[in-house]
Amino acid sequence: MHVMLLMTAQTYRAESFLAAAARLGIAVTAAIDMPSRLAQPGNGTIGVDFHDPAQAMHAICACAEQHPLNAIISVDDSGSLLAAQASSALGLPHNSVAAAEAARDKYRMRTLLARDGVPSPPFRRCSTDDDPHTLAAQLTYPCVLKPLRRSGSQGVMRADDPAQFRAAMARLARLLHTLDPTPEPQPFLVEHFIPGVEVALEGLLDHGWLHVLALFDKPDPLDGPFFEETIYLTPSRLPDPVQAAIADCAARAAAALGLREGPMHAELRINAAGPWIVEVAGRSIGGLCAKTLRFSSDVSLEELILRQACGLPITMRDREQRAGGVMMIPIPAAGLLKRVTGVAAAEAVPGIEEIQITASLNYPIIPLPEGDSYLGFIFARGETPDAVEAALRAAHRLLEIVIAPSIPLVYSG
Repeated sequence: MHVMLLMTAQTYRAESFLAAAARLGIAVTAAIDMPSRLAQPGNGTIGVDFHDPAQAMHAICACAEQHPLNAIISVDDSGSLLAAQASSALGLPHNSVAAAEAARDKYRMRTLLARDGVPSPPFRRCSTDDDPHTLAAQLTYPCVLKPLRRSGSQGVMRADDPAQFRAAMARLARLLHTLDPTPEPQPFLVEHFIPGVEVALEGLLDHGWLHVLALFDKPDPLDGPFFEETIYLTPSRLPDPVQAAIADCAARAAAALGLREGPMHAELRINAAGPWIVEVAGRSIGGLCAKTLRFSSDVSLEELILRQACGLPITMRDREQRAGGVMMIPIPAAGLLKRVTGVAAAEAVPGIEEIQITASLNYPIIPLPEGDSYLGFIFARGETPDAVEAALRAAHRLLEIVIAPSIPLVYSG
């Protein structure tokens, strides 16, 4: 068996996928978004440019010609479209290119969800060259502005009135033009704000059938003005009928987008009207959050994904009985991260399994909405979700995060 993993050099997920592949005896080629001259081909690595499809496809097909592939898997959002394109070219099982594109583009996603009657908010595609005063006067409030293709809540902001909208639009425009410095106008989405509690669903799609692997509660309110996720807890504490409705809504969303194979991650909100789709992605959960999940015989999520992609038997989809959770440690302020103390004391909290500080010391860190990463991750396990949540919060309180002011950033409030 030989699998290609598409990833960025900064991904959190490489180690977990490589460990799972080694456990299964699967050979791996890592296709990293970098100039080919910087890669180490003799070390199971090739360099591909995710933004240059022709070069990337040539490199992937050349690799497959020398070492035939059983599957191509994108480790995160960045390579999902390329994985679909390359799989199609090589005749490998995967979601269609159109489905991968729909899961990456929020406007396309909303359009398809609305077409198929899947509950999702009213929306409007806008551009940074639109007149903010005219646009602000035409909207319904509260509303949410978001980039079409960013992940991790980067650039997502709530506005409750025209003045807040104009300020948020200017801030989002600065971010989008910084990320893409071309003079072209940048599109973005405006949609109605959906009140309610938020959950995340992790699943595997098999010929269009959704098997729910885990449902995560998000106990901290996500009401804005920004939408920084913190705690994920599983199993969900929601009533069984509500969980069944969430799974049905997620399955309908996958079908609307054309997603049929492989991992799926969905974000939903639940209120008196039922579940609403926030987003659907044709990949697994981001960051290091997958470490929260364990299945029968201590199988990881990455192993399940690799087994399915390679056509290996899967008999261990049931999550372990104990509750699990993760806190994505928020970045409290912009600046240079000088130190994080109290880690040992926090790891001594009953139920805490591990704390990983992933941000680099003496490097700039940027909070949402301009930032796209977390300070680190706290992992906990216990008999109940309540116990896990309490452990995560207690551990976080013991951390002291020291951030020094840095040179003023391009972004401002």
